[in-house]
Amino acid sequence: MMPTDARRAIRRAFDQASRNYDCAAVLQSEVRRQGLERLELVKLAPRNILDVGAGTGHASIALARRFKGARVAALDLATGMLIEARKRRSLFTKIDLVCGDACALPVKTQSIDLIFCNLVLQWCADLELAFREFKRVLRPQGLLTFSTFGPDTLWELRQAFSRVDDHQHVNQFVDMHDVGDCLVSAGLVEPVMDAEVFTLTYDDVIALMKDLKAIGANTVTSGRRPGLMGKSDLAGLREAYENFREDGRLPATYEVVFGHAWAPLAGQGVAMQHGEARIPLDTITRR
Repeated sequence: MMPTDARRAIRRAFDQASRNYDCAAVLQSEVRRQGLERLELVKLAPRNILDVGAGTGHASIALARRFKGARVAALDLATGMLIEARKRRSLFTKIDLVCGDACALPVKTQSIDLIFCNLVLQWCADLELAFREFKRVLRPQGLLTFSTFGPDTLWELRQAFSRVDDHQHVNQFVDMHDVGDCLVSAGLVEPVMDAEVFTLTYDDVIALMKDLKAIGANTVTSGRRPGLMGKSDLAGLREAYENFREDGRLPATYEVVFGHAWAPLAGQGVAMQHGEARIPLDTITRR
């Protein structure tokens, strides 16, 4: 489980960002759109849907529209996000708002048919624990579909900061194949994943950092430098990031991992050999 102080910092950051989140969350909106689009490839008729990390509720509303007979629960760690989501809930009476943690879901065992989780897992200190919780609440043959950030995310910013000091200013993100290992270890089956690269561009690095703060993504969970950056360090960061300028703009790269897996039927599981989980390599792919 994530240390309490880190969890509080994440919740506080997203609470503070909630009112203006939608204006800045351009990437999050596009990844959400693609995640919902991928559901069209799967034949489903869910009765109960859980939107984990629902934010301001856009995915929950889209899911309620698509699966008209289903009950949707919008779950988020930050109450501020749920307050914003509540402003839209009147359009759909079958959306419940739930404040909770992805690693300790306040949801009954085997009560959910579909979990939708958009760009949330990178905030979970114990990814396998989150997947175990998802497996617990999914009914047999229930579907988990998710997106998260891969290790190439914000590599330019990470490299620029490395020229300023030795502290961690950008969170570390889990490789796609390690995500697959966690899915299998948690007992989910038939995992399928791929990764896509998105690039946003900015006038300067300060605009990038303001965007990260505006969406609540400026919290570093470990190894953070104490105190604020001084003027000289900030100038050094600006100078270092300038090395990446192309066509008059500064790029910010995001590696997004998309994936889905299923809750097993009774008796179904992943083949184990010598204490290791074995899954076909062709089920975990990079596009």
